[in-house]
Amino acid sequence: MTHTPHELAEEFPGDTEVLHNLKMENAHFRKLSDEYHTINREIHRIEIEVEPASDEAWEDLKKQRLLLKDQIALMIREA
Repeated sequence: MTHTPHELAEEFPGDTEVLHNLKMENAHFRKLSDEYHTINREIHRIEIEVEPASDEAWEDLKKQRLLLKDQIALMIREA
């Protein structure tokens, strides 16, 4: 199995404890985190050519991931 880039712990290396605590205590954060994880894995499968996708679909997924990452970053800063 290959390493999936852009996992949250990698994107926020100094905040692993905050990520863990938010995931345990905040249902909204957990939902965002799960959604991010799902989309990130899908992007990775497209990038390593395991899953076919149009450029448009790939770009849309990357935009969704970025939006989720921004929301997650905001929640980490507020924690």
